[in-house]
Amino acid sequence: MEAPKRCFEILLLLLLLVSANPNAFIHRALAEGVTPEEAKQLRDEVRGMFYHAFNGYMEHAFPLDELRPLSCGGEDTLGGYALTLIDSLDMLALLGDWEHFASSVEWIGKNLQFDINKTVSVFETTIRVLGGLLSAHLIASDYATGMKIPSYDNQLLNLAEDLARRLLPAFETPTGIPFGSVNLLHGVDEHESKITSTAGGGTLTLEFGVLSRLMNDPIFEQVTKNAVRGLWARRSKLNLVGAHINVFTGEWTQKDAGIGTSIDSFYEYLLKAYLLFGDEEYLFIFQEAYAAAMHYLYNDPWYVEVNMDSAAIVWPLFNSLQAFWPGLQVLAGDIDPAIRTHRAFFSVWKRYGFTPEGFNLATLSVQQGQKSYPLRPELIESTYWLYKATRDPRYLDVGRDMVASLQYGARCPCGYCHISDVEFHKQEDHMESFFLAETVKYLWLLFDLAVGPDNLVENGPYKYIFSTEGHLLPATPQISLLREHCSYIGAFCKSSDYNQESRTSDIATDPHEANGSVSNEGQVHSRFSSSSTFFESTLTSGLVKGFCPGLSHGQKFGITYLEPVDTTNQYESAKKREPNILQSHSMVVVPNQGSDYSHSNNDNDHDNLQENQ
Repeated sequence: MEAPKRCFEILLLLLLLVSANPNAFIHRALAEGVTPEEAKQLRDEVRGMFYHAFNGYMEHAFPLDELRPLSCGGEDTLGGYALTLIDSLDMLALLGDWEHFASSVEWIGKNLQFDINKTVSVFETTIRVLGGLLSAHLIASDYATGMKIPSYDNQLLNLAEDLARRLLPAFETPTGIPFGSVNLLHGVDEHESKITSTAGGGTLTLEFGVLSRLMNDPIFEQVTKNAVRGLWARRSKLNLVGAHINVFTGEWTQKDAGIGTSIDSFYEYLLKAYLLFGDEEYLFIFQEAYAAAMHYLYNDPWYVEVNMDSAAIVWPLFNSLQAFWPGLQVLAGDIDPAIRTHRAFFSVWKRYGFTPEGFNLATLSVQQGQKSYPLRPELIESTYWLYKATRDPRYLDVGRDMVASLQYGARCPCGYCHISDVEFHKQEDHMESFFLAETVKYLWLLFDLAVGPDNLVENGPYKYIFSTEGHLLPATPQISLLREHCSYIGAFCKSSDYNQESRTSDIATDPHEANGSVSNEGQVHSRFSSSSTFFESTLTSGLVKGFCPGLSHGQKFGITYLEPVDTTNQYESAKKREPNILQSHSMVVVPNQGSDYSHSNNDNDHDNLQENQ
């Protein structure tokens, strides 16, 4: 009887210890979940996943845009210019595959051209093609990356400039917000829709800004900044933006505000443009926008969609594009809510093996008509950033589950398939290029970081900012420090590179709108030439003389508020009306993205869907 009694005493002691400090036991169990050796095996498995899909594309689909992984064929989906190859370039470099990287760069330099009669998405072409070309150029042209191609002579950069100039006509609107599509040969069609999404108009700054700095031509950076200003100037009094807007009238055609579909990367590029370029105007807008999002959209740990004017909930829905948000919060330094939200989002993945496009938070079921999983990377991306910030081994367990889901549910004969129904894991014959550009990239980086990183991002010569397509944009002096004294609107600019020319603003506002003072309103382009010798600069009264000390932060940076109908109402900042917004979510822009953070010890973070109700 002594043995059973002794066992009972030990069990009771263990229960008491667990109840006193559950985190210690949970973390030890997690730590034993993925060993260093298994992390290495998982990293190598993800590498194999990439090459299964990449080789399938090259053998069965190239030079068409994307792979049909079930039938082992190909299809043109964007413009007919080897989209998947372009999107894969920096992943080849990240894996250290110089042979495939060099041969791909050489083929693109010799064969790719954009002088074609194709109407393309400005947003998708920018983030996938322009971003892919620029990232690969910056790697191939720099000995410090270890992937320098001796014969390379700026072919990808020249292609990037040619493509960007063909996209410029889309920005010829009264608001500065671009059309959603443009013909690469003929410009904007006269019947082109005047309605575009907030993400489509506000997620162009990184790629165009990098191109401006590499080409020493500010036109690309300026038109995209004006697009952001055009959107932000039309925010609601709550500092919320809607989902769709008329690029001619500036009227919101869909006033649902959220962090997911049609808006997501607008927030992302505000912070990342500041981190890459050091332009404080983007940081100021991000802080205002983020504070409003956390105040009106955040229902811990979920996010909802609300009316941008009244903040009334219109859509209690988790959509898969929201899953990037915890990763963005890591970059902003707001770790605790990121941990809780990621746990909630991953509980949806655990239930179905994938995240559906829409999950109804009221019924706790897949939203009708939104049952698919098109191999999206957003939740994997946030998993990588949270592991990088906290080194909490639970995120390696998450990554392992994701690898298993993709391997057993999405793997096809020649690649990886869309899942058309997450409840039945029904496969569809399509593989988006972003599967290679992002999904496997973030998985590989996660496990490589756990093993002891040996890659360009973690050990390379520069800090890298990831574009919304996962492309690597380095914070080189040429990109981040070039003309740093001219990158702040209102600063004195000694450089002759920026030819200043005053123009009348295309947006009419009351000059006494902001606190009774003259507003430093940023100009929005309506006409411009693609020639590098012509440039309409932003109109600010402080451009040469500096800032007037009496102006507010918003006035200094030309951030104005536009009422779509009644322009007589004064704009009050969210901080003045809601002084407690930032108290629980203090903002810290993280200078060193690789630094560790202490994660939350709160384990009441809704481990499963039932607890999240």
